Amino acid sequence: MKRSEFDLAVEEEFGAGYASVVVDDLVLGALDGRTARQALAAGVAPRTVWLAICEATDVPASRRHGAGLRAPRDDA
Repeated sequence: MKRSEFDLAVEEEFGAGYASVVVDDLVLGALDGRTARQALAAGVAPRTVWLAICEATDVPASRRHGAGLRAPRDDA
């Protein structure tokens, strides 16, 4: 997962208005008590951070895999 995919996944799951709150304020035990922003700044992989957010906020497993990937365009 790229950082841009992480950003998109968080925004799609939590909404544009609440995504920054989740990333900036939610302290994640799975990430040694850091926020997502702190963990990303420390070099933790975006996918690891995304999964920690999902676990902490009970995002269903069906919405965890492939999150942040844009749907293919229909160029036909």
